[in-house]
Amino acid sequence: MKHPHDFDVRHSHTPDIMASAEMKGWCVHTICFAGTCRFTYNGRTFSMEAGDVAIISFPENVTITSVSPDLRIEAIAAPGEFLNGLLPANHYGIGGGISLFDDPLIHLSEAQLAALSRDFDNILMRLGDTGHRFYRELIGSLFVSMIYDLFDFHSRGHAPVYATTRSMHVVRQLMVMLAAGRCREHRDVAYYADRLSVTPKYLSDTVRRQTGHTVTYYIDRYAVQMVRSYLDNPQMSITQIADEMHFSSVSYFCRYVAKHLGMSPGQYRASLIPG
Repeated sequence: MKHPHDFDVRHSHTPDIMASAEMKGWCVHTICFAGTCRFTYNGRTFSMEAGDVAIISFPENVTITSVSPDLRIEAIAAPGEFLNGLLPANHYGIGGGISLFDDPLIHLSEAQLAALSRDFDNILMRLGDTGHRFYRELIGSLFVSMIYDLFDFHSRGHAPVYATTRSMHVVRQLMVMLAAGRCREHRDVAYYADRLSVTPKYLSDTVRRQTGHTVTYYIDRYAVQMVRSYLDNPQMSITQIADEMHFSSVSYFCRYVAKHLGMSPGQYRASLIPG
């Protein structure tokens, strides 16, 4: 069983947590209760005001430009890898994340603000329960509740994520192929570029420009969820899983799992059993 401190959660009442190179790889969720915080994100200027929540997946790209004296905020941050591992591969956050990369703010109604505040409180109230045998799963489940609330808020206030431009069409079609399970067999950028009738460079540049992430990031995001689901099935051997996912060898599969899950396949399965 993984030690509770193999992941971390940070809590703050200052906007600095949104704009720190040290937070690279983290996702920061910030509620504004009063005042105004102006900042730039990915080269664009935004103003977070009372009733807004900012969802920042690239805090290293944020610069705070001004803060009003009456600013009152609360922020919770967790590693993006931890949060991504809580959700199925094909979920609203894939498309929603593209939209939030362009505009990280969601304006909340009073009821939505109250619900999100409760989500924050629920997480914070249980962070100290590190002796819980299922601590990681416990905290993860509370984050999942918060994330699905955010999905609901975002989907109600935003138009469909994908635009009709050529570049966004390419991104959408890539996500469709990944959601269909193509990464079970194909995990190289060139394969997807060929299917989309573009060059690997065009695909890589387009996806990074539109989402802030690489093509490989999305391929691995879907593939790792598939790996998890297979490893969660005790009826499948490691060799069977490696074959099912078309890895060239069991050793290569084990290295892939260790890289993305931080442990070997056997250790991952052992972590599912309370000790």
